[in-house]
Amino acid sequence: MRPLAAVALALMLVLAGCSVGLQQGDTPTPPPASTPGQTATPATDTPTATTTGGGTTTATPASTPTAAPNATMQSDLADPPTDRLGWEDGYWYNETLSVNGTDGLNESELSAVVGRAMARVEHIRQLEFEETVPVTVINRSTYREQYVDGGANYTESFRTFDNVKFETLFLIGERQDSLAVQNTNRGSNVLGFYSPANDTIVVVSESDQPVLNDELTLGHELVHALQDQQFDISRYDRPTREVYNAYNGLIEGDARNVELRYQERCGVEWDCLSVPSEGSGGGGDLHFGVYILNYFPYADGPGFVGYHENRGGWDAVNAMYDAPPASAEQVIHPEKYGEDAPTNVSLTDSNSGDWERVRPDAPRPSQTRPAYASFGQSGMVAMFAYTLYDSANRSRVVEPDEFLNLEGGQVNSTDPLNYAIDYADGWDGDRLHIYDTPGDDNETAYVWRSVWDSPAEAEEFAAGYRDLLSHWGGERVGSPNHWEVTRGPFQDAFYIEVEGDTVTIVNAPSESDLGDVYADYEPPSAGN
Repeated sequence: MRPLAAVALALMLVLAGCSVGLQQGDTPTPPPASTPGQTATPATDTPTATTTGGGTTTATPASTPTAAPNATMQSDLADPPTDRLGWEDGYWYNETLSVNGTDGLNESELSAVVGRAMARVEHIRQLEFEETVPVTVINRSTYREQYVDGGANYTESFRTFDNVKFETLFLIGERQDSLAVQNTNRGSNVLGFYSPANDTIVVVSESDQPVLNDELTLGHELVHALQDQQFDISRYDRPTREVYNAYNGLIEGDARNVELRYQERCGVEWDCLSVPSEGSGGGGDLHFGVYILNYFPYADGPGFVGYHENRGGWDAVNAMYDAPPASAEQVIHPEKYGEDAPTNVSLTDSNSGDWERVRPDAPRPSQTRPAYASFGQSGMVAMFAYTLYDSANRSRVVEPDEFLNLEGGQVNSTDPLNYAIDYADGWDGDRLHIYDTPGDDNETAYVWRSVWDSPAEAEEFAAGYRDLLSHWGGERVGSPNHWEVTRGPFQDAFYIEVEGDTVTIVNAPSESDLGDVYADYEPPSAGN
């Protein structure tokens, strides 16, 4: 076993406590936090709760913020004359509740915990809930059955497009199903989600009988409900990985900051629900590359939000919802917010022969899908960092202390990952076009163009990319810009073109196909 396996295990244990989810720009299946498209029971006029054999416990609070909870859980503190910050559904943020959640929470108990958690989120975030939020606690098997889409209805063009995107980043080999890999990750590590479409929260429990083990995931998802009520986060169009990670840097960074402050108060200033967990996680095979790609907003988002809160208070953070970060780079480097807009990369198709542009259909009738991809700095970092977790004994492209935030040899539990690595710093824009051939063989190819802050940054990225090719078994073919990978999951021909601040990478099944995919390709014999 490689020494990094221990680091990988430590990283997995750190991240297991975080609400991590998929990115809508890349996968259409129902995600956790902050993404529309879920199905849940809407609020009713009176509090109701049910526990079913399917492993579900539901609390549906009254539809008005000032409604009193069930009498058996009545607050022991006086209600204010009118609704105010730090008080919700009859409970103050510093309330003590007589609740034992070991065997799950009944109707009144769950309603009380949710009401108090809403009050606590209000107190920390200094924003008022406009209405109560229905919460459901389900076990993991129920979550997988109801919310993890197996992908049977994906169109062939969408599946091809998604597969090649993850192949481009050297995360998932071209013979694997990228959608299945992502679904496996999602089924194993999602702890909860909020649905703007239905104004509901689902918390996932590891116990067969659903148990709310603590208030942190609940508090995190309540922040998303508060964001939606105050800022209408469902209005954002996030068509690509780059845009999605940029916007989620604000959305998840805000929620994670509140969650951490919530956690700091539990057991010190506040009495908090705490039930030992029967399980240690969702199980299943965790793909670290996909996980790193998804985890970005939770890693760098809190620092981004904290940077601007420190300079302008919550008012500065609130204002950003009308002008969310334009790139993941602005989240990684908060000082660039509002100052360094990304370049709109130009890439004209020049394919010929049997090669055709892949234009994916939308996965669902209500959705749209662009015919290009953009990964941004966070996606590029995932590409380089995944080499640390490659199971084969190969050379590293980045060192552990470049990507992992280590303190005394241990991964920092609140900020475990660093997305500001040298090979990806200086990103200014990128665009990916995907191609395939008709017929049974259905070969695929791509052209990926990126623009950098300077020619030096472009050369640095290209050098890192060559190291990446070498890591995955690539060998130079006649020049530094011509490569061939002849073994492993990424067997193809590659061409790297560097012109000033622009890097263009062309991929095809063989060297003879590169010119048909990209008309400006210059073969090794041309002296490159």
